[in-house]
Amino acid sequence: MDFFAHQENARRHTRRMVVLFVLAVTAIVIAIDAAVVVGFGLVQQRTDGSTALPVGTLVGVSLAVIAVIALASLFRMASLRDGGGAVARGLGATLVPPDTADPALRRLRNVIEEIAIASGVPVPEIYVLEHEPGINAFAAGFSPADAAVCVTQGCLERLNRDELQGVIAHEFSHVLNGDMRINIRLMGLVFGILVLSVIGRQILNAGYWGGIGIGSSRGRRDNNGGALVFVGIALLVVGGIGVFFGRLIKASVSRSREVLADASAVQYTRQTSGIAGALKKIGALEAGSALTETHGEEVSHMLFGEAGGYSALFATHPPLLDRIRTLEPGFDPRELERLARDWSDVRRAADPADPRATLTGMLPAAIAVAANAAGGSAAVLPAAARRSAVAPAGVAAQVAQPGPQDYAHAAAATRALHPLQRLPLAALAFPALRRRPRAQLATLVQTLDALAGIDGKVELEEYCLATLVRVQVLDALDPARGFVAGAAKLDACRDDFALVAALVAEFGHDDEAGARRAFQLALQEALPGVALDYAPPVDWRPRLDTALGRLDRLSPAGKELVVRGLTRAIREDGQVRVAEAELLRVVCAALHCPLPLRLDGSD
Repeated sequence: MDFFAHQENARRHTRRMVVLFVLAVTAIVIAIDAAVVVGFGLVQQRTDGSTALPVGTLVGVSLAVIAVIALASLFRMASLRDGGGAVARGLGATLVPPDTADPALRRLRNVIEEIAIASGVPVPEIYVLEHEPGINAFAAGFSPADAAVCVTQGCLERLNRDELQGVIAHEFSHVLNGDMRINIRLMGLVFGILVLSVIGRQILNAGYWGGIGIGSSRGRRDNNGGALVFVGIALLVVGGIGVFFGRLIKASVSRSREVLADASAVQYTRQTSGIAGALKKIGALEAGSALTETHGEEVSHMLFGEAGGYSALFATHPPLLDRIRTLEPGFDPRELERLARDWSDVRRAADPADPRATLTGMLPAAIAVAANAAGGSAAVLPAAARRSAVAPAGVAAQVAQPGPQDYAHAAAATRALHPLQRLPLAALAFPALRRRPRAQLATLVQTLDALAGIDGKVELEEYCLATLVRVQVLDALDPARGFVAGAAKLDACRDDFALVAALVAEFGHDDEAGARRAFQLALQEALPGVALDYAPPVDWRPRLDTALGRLDRLSPAGKELVVRGLTRAIREDGQVRVAEAELLRVVCAALHCPLPLRLDGSD
């Protein structure tokens, strides 16, 4: 299943989740209405002997219950508005700074940065749950621009690099496939229902300390107090039942997405041993994937593995053995016993870079002893790295004093960088940018736009960089609104697509005939049977901004057609030019379709 199919699948899960929660809330409202009628004796006797219900009162109660659930859900989602980092910090996780000197955390950053660059998304914020010995991880956020990836200390102490890469790739699939937004909404909706139980508990506490009882007969006031206690009990019970079904919904939505995330991790890493090895260690080691110091129930549907010993009914993941056998069909469960014995005694590896060692440099004792006896596996540095003629005084004199030779070396390094790598590498700056104050980010976007047009014209490479930064910065400034899956059909945006296709064709060809041919091929791929004129605008910058905004509201299937059509225009002449590749990358960024570093078929 590709990115666009994943996006459509996420939309179906969202619709399913909304329908199920609407049914759950409807049942809760009916139950509470019934409790109010019984508790306060609101059934009215008519003169003809029939009974009637106070419709106005029940409508008011129903609206109040719905308002409480809705406001509580919105409050919880608003508390997570700052993105994935807010979820991680709420669990007590520690931020890993970009300049960390800890070797294990440095290796963690390297793995996450590699996968982010390869996936075409900004490097997320990185967090560690330092007091959790179990092997677990999660990704949270509204969009890739505000994502955060959090791992437990157990990941650092028990997983080697390949296994950690498999876990991180699994989490990145949630980032790329739109699962994170669903996860945060699930947190908000379950919290909204949970608030009813909290209110019921408070009413009961008030009744207890106020000496009110259900059986009280000291007048109307006490009878009303008893009715309130009855309603409090009803709220407590109904809220608990609502949370029960909410967790069932959360678990069912999560299980189907975890299977896809495991498969995606294999696609990203091109091997099954990494993620399968991590799952085996979860099954073999005593700590497993449990969270012992962190209340993980609220984020259980985000985690790599089960946070606790939930029953099969509430399990947010498929059974562990099923996940392993899906990756390795011939897996023998007895392997877990051997793995547990091996890891019951660990030693520090002679070479921390040993691929079998964990990120903290540990190995099972038997392997460590054998490696140490063999002299370790330290890599031999090339001669150029071992010998150097640098002088202490000379290097000290260079501090903050670059000379002509320094500029020459910098120019040589820049020339050696392939032009197609410029924008992907620029994305490495985005995590640092989004930590700046909002006012500075807004000023940065305005400054880049001004610099692009300072000479009276805007070159394509200037536009691409400014637009890429603007898209990422605006998403980071307001994560909750950064990406919203659209539903528009491409046919309704044909003029916008035609404008983008015309610009890709124009910037990718030296002759008008070739550009026209590329434009028509793009139309045939994306809008077969539609005839439009090739007319690239002279004042293309503002019109392109408008077109990209409209195309971002397309359905996933419509966005796939846009990417296919533009790619068809690019390949018309058998080569990928820098201008058209960068324009395609910016279009994909504006449409929230992350494009990997290497285009398929390009060097």
